[in-house]
Amino acid sequence: MSMNTFRILFYLRKNYLNKEGKAGIMIRITVNGEKVQFSSKLSIEPSLWDTHVGKAKGKVASSIQLNSVLEDLKTSIINHYREIERNDSYVTVEKLRNAFMGVEEHQNSLLEYYDKHNDGVRKLIGIESSSLTYKRYCLSRKRLSDFIFHQYTLSDIPLKNLSLHFIREYEIYLKADCELSNNVAAKMIQHLKKIVTLAFNDGIVRSNPFANYHIKMKKADVGYLTQEELNLLFTKQIEIQRLEHVRDIFIFCCYTGLSYIDVRNLTYENICKSFDGKLWIMTKRQKTDNPVNVLLLDIPKQIIDKYRDTLPGNVVLPVLSNQRMNSYLKELADICKIHKNLTFHMSRHTFATTITLSNGVPIETVSKMLGHSNLKTTQIYARITNEKISHDMQALASKLQSIKEIVQPQGTNS
Repeated sequence: MSMNTFRILFYLRKNYLNKEGKAGIMIRITVNGEKVQFSSKLSIEPSLWDTHVGKAKGKVASSIQLNSVLEDLKTSIINHYREIERNDSYVTVEKLRNAFMGVEEHQNSLLEYYDKHNDGVRKLIGIESSSLTYKRYCLSRKRLSDFIFHQYTLSDIPLKNLSLHFIREYEIYLKADCELSNNVAAKMIQHLKKIVTLAFNDGIVRSNPFANYHIKMKKADVGYLTQEELNLLFTKQIEIQRLEHVRDIFIFCCYTGLSYIDVRNLTYENICKSFDGKLWIMTKRQKTDNPVNVLLLDIPKQIIDKYRDTLPGNVVLPVLSNQRMNSYLKELADICKIHKNLTFHMSRHTFATTITLSNGVPIETVSKMLGHSNLKTTQIYARITNEKISHDMQALASKLQSIKEIVQPQGTNS
């Protein structure tokens, strides 16, 4: 606390006397040049007040008692100043007056601010956000709420109390207590960072606790199916209908590159004849609103025909919940003896790697069909396989041999 920027002064309100002829004693607080004044609820006869020292004159009992009360008030104000300085890093005259007078200052709380953000995301569903994004933010908010209660036995905390220590403890909680993977935990912390950054930009948080914190995402290898594994899955006789449906939808996405949410939203309106007279899937990604145009190959066309006129409305395929799809894919992997962690998202990676890139489709074209905004994202999906390298090198060798035959006359020794 710097006494050069903080002063307390007691003075009389001489322009108004009560019925007893006494003037009210006022308190003036100055912090960094800003002033505020308010009543002490005490009064004294003006002739008994020492203006220079700001207290009662004389040694009589009434003066001694009054000065003792004034000293207690001064000590209380100083203690509030120190408390605010310790917790808030900066003090204002309004904060100090409110603290002294017992007026509760509204504090923006973390979960309250999170709720406002999520409500905004909800209102923008279908405009610039999706219901899936909203659900993910709601889940992140619940994880955070559980952590605050687990760690502090509180229902919420002020935004100003956030610190680097809080973030690190939250990370430990997500990984140790919730048993989340590194990347899932990192995504939850990314959501928290967005909320805190918004609060920082709004001036609610004076220093950003994420300034010295780095979110660590590990490179995840979702994997893909080879052509042999894909053929095995496609030709396997499946007796259980629910598994047959999931297999067909998974295969469909392996040959179209559609994500789970986009195949679930697929209708016959999205299947159109294009300039070449062939059927194409023409839609937009729900996640990014980027256009997706994919030629309908024979296998996905067969799958569409299989379910035509069997589903209500304009729905193309009988897509279940993502959780059930992934659960049933584990069963399919066991039945087909595919020793990989089969997930629905793997179909998208299979389309990028096995179906397109390995068959010579340029990565720029693959990127457009996947609805990506840049090639860096596509490179995560599309892998260069050994078969692709072998094929490309054989093509190169063939070209070099042709050049050699042109350059080198027949009958000349090499």
